[in-house]
Amino acid sequence: MARSRLRRVSGARKALLRSLVTALFQYGRITTTESKAKELRHVADKMISLAKRGDLHARRQAEAFIMDKAVTKKLFDETAKKYTERNGGYTRVLKLEARLGDNAPQAIIELVD
Repeated sequence: MARSRLRRVSGARKALLRSLVTALFQYGRITTTESKAKELRHVADKMISLAKRGDLHARRQAEAFIMDKAVTKKLFDETAKKYTERNGGYTRVLKLEARLGDNAPQAIIELVD
């Protein structure tokens, strides 16, 4: 399935998603544009699935993507335990009003409790 390129070259897109997923797991909820939130949803669900696996290889894959080791530790120790019974749909995207400056559609992406 084709993913949105977010009008960026591949390196900048990967850096953006790494930064967003790190912030999401650090704070539990972030506000961003709607298109970034929709792309972030796939990456965040993949990271939680890795954390649920819990083995060494999964931890190393997550640490290679998430930019803060403390956030990775929190993901594997706390967040993964919350979702052991859940088979997917770990995030929720809520639409907000458009941003004042450029009228870009905004959204909140948060971890489902």
